[in-house]
Amino acid sequence: MLGCVLAFFTYFTGISQVNQYNGGLKRNDIAPDFTLTGTDDKKYQLQELLKKGPVVLVFYRGQWCPYCNKTLSNLTDSLSFIVSRGAMVMAVSPETPANLLKTISKTKSTFPILSDSGMLVMKAYKVQFEVDESTIKKYKGYGIDFNVANGSNGANLPVPATYVIGQNGMIRYAFYDTDYRQRATVKNILAHL
Repeated sequence: MLGCVLAFFTYFTGISQVNQYNGGLKRNDIAPDFTLTGTDDKKYQLQELLKKGPVVLVFYRGQWCPYCNKTLSNLTDSLSFIVSRGAMVMAVSPETPANLLKTISKTKSTFPILSDSGMLVMKAYKVQFEVDESTIKKYKGYGIDFNVANGSNGANLPVPATYVIGQNGMIRYAFYDTDYRQRATVKNILAHL
């Protein structure tokens, strides 16, 4: 019930604050390179990974978000189809490494889940936005404290977005929707691998 109430509330309070952003990167844009450390303490550099095959890059809000958890669970369930096409999946969140472990526990994800400390990757892909004060206060009423969830990233979230990046570094598929309930489907991801 709390999830439904939070989802309803977030939809009507969150959409207006992200409409001010420019919609993330687009198909045929060059994907910015980055290096992030995973929960396994391994460094993941996009350009190095692209030498092995395409990369599916997913931005998600946090382990507290039921839509994010469902998306990551769906990707986990379909991972063999993605891997069979020579690709890998990486998920990026503003959350602390400790909270990333909660995501892994909830979704059973086996692909790298990365903490974007400093929000450099979210900003480079133009998906980052700052949550307004009234929404922060209301989320706290639901037990979600962005300072606890995200550490030094505070009340900053990504618009949920998915990119399929080809080995040439070019974005083959871009999904970006300020309605956090709308997500890229595995079918669409596979169609672009």
